[in-house]
Amino acid sequence: MSRYRINDQFGMYFITLTVVDWVDVFTRKIYKDILIESIRFCQENKGLIVYGYVIMSNHVHMILKADGNIPLSDILRDYKKYTATIICSEDGFLKVNITCIAALLITHREKGY
Repeated sequence: MSRYRINDQFGMYFITLTVVDWVDVFTRKIYKDILIESIRFCQENKGLIVYGYVIMSNHVHMILKADGNIPLSDILRDYKKYTATIICSEDGFLKVNITCIAALLITHREKGY
């Protein structure tokens, strides 16, 4: 559980999504593409506004806010759960690196600006 809280559900935030134990999951293009597709889905269907993002090998930085009826914390919860589930279920990932499943439980930190 994160020690940071989103106080204003429709305010702008800089967030960092980290992979547990800082495992380098996002070095493969297929996993980065999953993150990007999930961001696009949230933009089109959940009212997420993304001002910018950077995908690093084991974490993601984003500047974003919610614009609509869905609170930002709910959007992030669904985004993290979906992307972790999809990445864990990718063909070959479970066979090649079964010990990293726990590392795909993405946590987040937020700071309001």
